[in-house]
This record gives sequence, C-alpha cells and structure tokens, in this order.
Amino acid sequence: MRGLADRPEDVPAVFAGRFNSGDAAALAQVYGDAAVLVPQPGTPATCPVLHAVNGRLQELGVPIAVRPRHVYRSGDVALLIVDWVIDGTGREGQAVHVEGTATDMARRGADGRWRYVIDNPFGTRAQRLPTEDTVDPGC
Repeated sequence: MRGLADRPEDVPAVFAGRFNSGDAAALAQVYGDAAVLVPQPGTPATCPVLHAVNGRLQELGVPIAVRPRHVYRSGDVALLIVDWVIDGTGREGQAVHVEGTATDMARRGADGRWRYVIDNPFGTRAQRLPTEDTVDPGC
C-alpha cells in the first residue's frame, strides 16, 4: 500500500489507492485531524461520520479512479481540483456510477505528510454521495 503523500498533488492518488484497497483504517489516515467531508452541499460531516460515509462507499466494492486537474499550493496548504469516478458493478450485482469534480483542501502536517482537511467531492455541483442519506452528519 502506498505511503502518505509527500506532495499535495499526490494526495488524490494516495486516497484512491487506499480506497481501492478496501482498508477503511488506511483510508482514514489520508485525513487530517478535524477533517471535513461534504457528502452533499451544506452538510459537512466530521469525526466518525466522515469515515462511515467513506466506508459505505468502499463496501460497494467498486474502485475509484482519480485525475487531478489543478493543484494550487501556498506554504503548508493546497487547493486540489480533482475529477473522479466510481464506476462498475457492485458486490450485490448493482450498477454503480458516481462521479464528480472535487474541490479539496490539503494541509502538510508536522510529519511532513499531506492530508485532506476538506473533502468536497462534488465541488459546486448539487449532488450527494449515494450512501449519505443513511448517516447523521454530526459527531
């Protein structure tokens, strides 16, 4: 499994590798302390809810593909614009297709590794992750 990112432009690939591994604990390491996931506009999720949303997506058994479009860095913070898609047949035989262009923020930690602090998978597009409605966005 790939280590954590040494550069902000590597965070999406680290995320994808860990997501596709199915290892929820490894995926959780890609997020900084107090990170926020926005599964639908206006509904940020933190704490264990963030990890529960990602876990439900991992349980579908369909890999994610990512393609960073832009990375803008200022010191220890970076804005990442990333095209992504989850497309295939799920474990239950259902067709799965979810895609978006994420607007994400990453920060370099004291250990020198870059992690997401804000994961906004749909950017400005009004959509929601398919498993969001089963979780409460609070901690």
